[in-house]
Amino acid sequence: MIGYYAHHLGAGHIHRAAAIAAEAKTPVIGFSTKAAPNGWTGRWIQLPDDADAIDSAATDITAGGTLHWVPSGHAGLRDRMGLIGKELAKGEIRVMVVDVSVEVSVFARLHGIPVVVVAQPGDRDDRPHRLAYDLAERLLVPWPHFAASTWPRQWLDKTVHLGALSRYDGRPTTTPEPGRRVLALWGSGGLDIRAQDVSAAAAATPEWHWDVLGPPASGAADLPNLIWHGWVDDVWSRLSATDIVVTHAGQNALAEVAAARRPAVVIPQERPHNEQHATAAMLHQAGIAVVRPGWPEPEQWPHVLKRAKIHGGTEWSRWSPGDGATRAASVLDDLANAHR
Repeated sequence: MIGYYAHHLGAGHIHRAAAIAAEAKTPVIGFSTKAAPNGWTGRWIQLPDDADAIDSAATDITAGGTLHWVPSGHAGLRDRMGLIGKELAKGEIRVMVVDVSVEVSVFARLHGIPVVVVAQPGDRDDRPHRLAYDLAERLLVPWPHFAASTWPRQWLDKTVHLGALSRYDGRPTTTPEPGRRVLALWGSGGLDIRAQDVSAAAAATPEWHWDVLGPPASGAADLPNLIWHGWVDDVWSRLSATDIVVTHAGQNALAEVAAARRPAVVIPQERPHNEQHATAAMLHQAGIAVVRPGWPEPEQWPHVLKRAKIHGGTEWSRWSPGDGATRAASVLDDLANAHR
């Protein structure tokens, strides 16, 4: 059996787990604070929250800088580790995938179980990350092999470059209907951009129709060419129908844009470890999308959209070949069989 821990912040970890599990020949048991994703067919252990009622100033949450999140005396942390440990102790899990948690990586390895870490872009040379990456048997990275890396050789030697992988990989794409449509695609991890900024961009480009997917709007202007849809289940149909996507540089959002092969304007947001800025730099260096360091001023948007339209979306095939989930599952199946 394969164990799979999926972090609960941002939708990408859960979507990635579902895509990989669907391709695996070995049964997969999932662990997360979130509920099981749609279509999950194996067991799923929903874990207690370990972040409620935390006073970071008064609580030692890093154990002196050795870990990322271990708040002292927290019942939720104790209970979730107890549930994970109960499953690990059965001896059925032959390999543990961790996306993302240094603490779960160490915990599984202390049970004698090989660990596969789904690595993240950005600055990962802090003490906890080095511990997790050093102990991992494999590092799965959801970006292509040509992306720049300053990782030490001992990490690169066990790295498998999957490219971006999406729940939509393999779906046929369509040609958008005539017109000029922008899809602003925002995630659940938080944004530096206000609804007023999106409204100003739409007001400056009246010939373009803007659809916005993401958190409910507060302060958005009432414009004839701007609709704020909030959260929707069927992102694919909207991706397929748009001419240009404006998005942050989160891995899941980029993987979905890549699967649709849509022209894109990518605007990285502030995240721990400089994650989104590192990803945006990879895209810019590879010439895959139009990358902006911050939200453009209103008068810049006509030119930005024109650039993205001319650039096109065909280069996304280099970022996301479309077989990442299959190749990840193959790595996990091989490891599970090797450790029977």
